[in-house]
Amino acid sequence: MQDLWPTAFVHDLNPFLIRFSESFGIRWYGLSYLLGFYLGYRFILWLANRRLTALAPEQVSDFVFTVALGTILGGRLGYCLFYSPSMFTSFSSTPPFWGVLAINQGGMASHGGIVGIILACIWFARSRGLPILQLLDLNTIGGTLGIFFGRIANFVNSELVGREAPPALPWAVKFPKDILLWPTEEPARLTSLAPAVEHVGVPAARWSELVSAPFLHREEVHSVLLRIVDHTESGDKFLTRLIAPALTGRHPSQLYAALLEGALLFVVLFLVWAKPQKPGIIAALFLTLYPMVRILGERFRMPDPGIGFQLWGLTRGQWLSVVMVLVATAFLAWVVRRPGDKIGGWRSDENCG
Repeated sequence: MQDLWPTAFVHDLNPFLIRFSESFGIRWYGLSYLLGFYLGYRFILWLANRRLTALAPEQVSDFVFTVALGTILGGRLGYCLFYSPSMFTSFSSTPPFWGVLAINQGGMASHGGIVGIILACIWFARSRGLPILQLLDLNTIGGTLGIFFGRIANFVNSELVGREAPPALPWAVKFPKDILLWPTEEPARLTSLAPAVEHVGVPAARWSELVSAPFLHREEVHSVLLRIVDHTESGDKFLTRLIAPALTGRHPSQLYAALLEGALLFVVLFLVWAKPQKPGIIAALFLTLYPMVRILGERFRMPDPGIGFQLWGLTRGQWLSVVMVLVATAFLAWVVRRPGDKIGGWRSDENCG
């Protein structure tokens, strides 16, 4: 096929920092979570040391650990519930045995993570006798940093890829992992991989035989495609050049999300909290603004495989965000009208009330 995106970057980043086996190692995705939690910890500790919150400095580490646990549990359960319910009944003979626990295979939902964070804040506040709304505010700004690095990790992992980009888009990206979906979604495109397949050791005649009936040779075809992806992630530049003409240039939607959901919201909330605010204002603003930018960002992102576009051409993530906007707007209105002393304000020398 004609290469319409001759200058597009072909994604060849390795998802592993250190790899011990085919599927086990230290992944950039996990490190991004750790970095996000660490920066959130430093930010909350900074506020606590300045007595701008009811949370004492010695309680910060326990609070961040609780929130981290809520994020992971909520994000994973949310993904299984909203996007892949079959994981609840998926079992295997190898660790971790249950599909819900197979986080190493990917699958986290930000909406579920947000619910997990809220529940973690509520539990921690009640168990320590602390104000719930203050803890929600504290976690919110640090959470935007986690979202930023998490979306960067999504890009490194070649997941949550964008929709097809215009041919002239200079920052379009081609993702080799796209080929893993071709056997079921676009089997006719498999023949264009013949040069790349030969490069990884599969004779052209055998590949022609396999792609003539990919459903009958599903496992072998998938194995060959995985080999191609693995070689590109391992730095095989020649293979990258071979596969490039067959790939589609896409919007780097993960980077758009990092800027919108992470960096932009961090700046907005950080500036709003320059002055003391009523407890809950910062959290309510985040819960209102996040789904708005998520709806915008998903206009450039492909819907999840097996789910596709839904009512009015929206994705599952956009519909979840619509519900979140409605709930969060009501929460924001309640917080604004609720009586209470203002707290925080990193430009203020006032102590928290």
